[in-house]
Amino acid sequence: MAHPAPSLPESELVDDEPPLDPEAVSRSYRRHRERRAARARRHREKRWAGVRFWLVLAVVVVVAVLLATRTLGEIERVFGL
Repeated sequence: MAHPAPSLPESELVDDEPPLDPEAVSRSYRRHRERRAARARRHREKRWAGVRFWLVLAVVVVVAVLLATRTLGEIERVFGL
């Protein structure tokens, strides 16, 4: 027949709580702040990437138009059109 488990004194029952990490809360706050900052940084970088794309595209179009007009002007001057 099984024997009953030995009973523990009252003082050992109070110490049975898991240890609490005093830095756990501050680490959790810091991790969430860093995640929020990273999300904001990604959003900001994505927005500036779109601005850079359209700016570079506009510069390329302007340069292409200038080269085309300059080339047509030289063709007219050389061939007397």
